[in-house]
Amino acid sequence: MDLNVIWFILIAVLFVGFFFLEGFDYGVGILLPFLSKDDTERRVVINSIGPHWDGNEVWMLTAGGAMFAAFPNWYATLFSGFYLALVFMLLALIARGVAFEYRSKKESLVWRNRWDWVIFFGSIIPALLWGVAISNILRGVPIDQDMNYTGTFFTLLNPYSLLGGIASVLLFILHGSIFLSLKLTDNLLAKVRTVAAKTWLPATIALFLYVIVGYFETDMFVRLGINPGVVPILAGISILSVRYLLKIQKEGWAFVMTGITIAFSTITIFIGLFPRVMVSSTNPEWSLTIYNASSSPYTLTVMSIVALFFVPIVLGYQAWTYWVFRKRISTKSDLTY
Repeated sequence: MDLNVIWFILIAVLFVGFFFLEGFDYGVGILLPFLSKDDTERRVVINSIGPHWDGNEVWMLTAGGAMFAAFPNWYATLFSGFYLALVFMLLALIARGVAFEYRSKKESLVWRNRWDWVIFFGSIIPALLWGVAISNILRGVPIDQDMNYTGTFFTLLNPYSLLGGIASVLLFILHGSIFLSLKLTDNLLAKVRTVAAKTWLPATIALFLYVIVGYFETDMFVRLGINPGVVPILAGISILSVRYLLKIQKEGWAFVMTGITIAFSTITIFIGLFPRVMVSSTNPEWSLTIYNASSSPYTLTVMSIVALFFVPIVLGYQAWTYWVFRKRISTKSDLTY
């Protein structure tokens, strides 16, 4: 296996980790204004992700950095073509980060309510745009023979990509509500259990509809063949099992199942792309691949050596933080945010 393939796999793993971890962050942020009107309960909800949200975002930064170093032409085409959408996402993430830090700096309920809505929009906009972006990468966008994006911002807003955005939002809300059911107590626990149960059906319908429309809008099924393999099948089975697990209040297993759905759906997309990294709708021969978009072998070799030493350290540290902050949070807990 050559280094181009290895780094394609590593970037796929980084996106799997990002969508799994930041997915429930986004879900919690989207649900925040609706779970309670009481400021104390809202602080409890925010503190459930307080120790983790900024660490989870590092996965996105690492994926972007790895893309830039390993496949610079992919990075250049993606970030230039999707520039306006990525600016909206960046502004939303900046506002979200500021909101987490500033909402409790003042005792005013009006002040805090406004920041709560900033967290909401700072969560739902990236959740939507990531679904739109991934769908366009898979469906194909106008790319010329010089690897330049030749479309506009509105080229990205096609029905399939918007459906992908809706599916990702609903899946993250489901993921986030189940995460909250593992972190909260008392009245809030009952509320998030209700939200999770009500969100499961629309999230499942949106996900399966996205797959069906993808059969006509992409060539993924052609590339996967008649037998799509165990990965997409397990993604479908996992999301279907969540309803039963919620019914018997096995939220831990339900969280594992939504995590598997997110992870295996992401892996399926990368399998459908391989060896491409961006599909050209203008001419399939102009698609970006792991070979024509990559850095030199020397660069990939140096990156591999660095990753071999530092990736385990980062994974170990993040696993430790989740273990330290594993306990449930109540209105009687010490609240930071």
